[in-house]
Amino acid sequence: MEDLFRLDGKVALVTGGAGGIGKMLATGLSRYGAKIVVSSRNSEAVSEAARQIQAETGRETLAVPADVTDESSVANLVATVLARFGTVDILVNAMGINLKRDAFEYPMSDWGKILDVNVTGTMIACKHVGKVFKEKRRGKIINLSSVRGIRGYDGGNVGYCASKGAVELITKALALEWAPHNILVNALGPALIITPGTVHLRNNPELAKKYSATIPLGRLGEPDDLIGACVFLASSASDFVTGQTIYVDGGLTAK
Repeated sequence: MEDLFRLDGKVALVTGGAGGIGKMLATGLSRYGAKIVVSSRNSEAVSEAARQIQAETGRETLAVPADVTDESSVANLVATVLARFGTVDILVNAMGINLKRDAFEYPMSDWGKILDVNVTGTMIACKHVGKVFKEKRRGKIINLSSVRGIRGYDGGNVGYCASKGAVELITKALALEWAPHNILVNALGPALIITPGTVHLRNNPELAKKYSATIPLGRLGEPDDLIGACVFLASSASDFVTGQTIYVDGGLTAK
């Protein structure tokens, strides 16, 4: 039982791995023993993320640039991972964008960009890695949703909310369809988590108080809050869990 959360010998592919949350999750999985593949469209950013993760954890980390909205790019990504490691055990889809726009004037081109990355990109990655898992008859998929996937939010977030709602149901539908193949599909639904891109909120007492006031636990989410849930879903500790979203939100969605 002491090894329930260990990931030694596992290979984890993290799309969006150069972003704040993606890099954080990749680092956490690496700390628990996984070999890591980080992927992102930005080749320089993803190479630097891989270098930092390997330097911090001492475990093998590979950077593979890829565009999740391009199916041939994702197919090449999976082929590269298999050529290097011979397998993949865990897929974390951590990519995501938000373009805040007034709903009365919402440019459909921006709407399309959000859905392409957050929804289509998630499905393409699941499809191609899922084929590997089907052959192995096992695998873990962790998609990145949000509390905005089940709660409306103003301020120009209709596109983002719609995309995360879609991720929620992709997760549930794939969990049902792929359960016979022992492919477990779950999601993480964070509230605001402190990353390098949001650390200014914590450093500003007024903003920190404003955002914390919306959270029943009275504080902002820290990286380890999300890493713990991710490791749980990636490890054998969650072998009877599928089709679920874990809301790492300090109680926000309980209201």
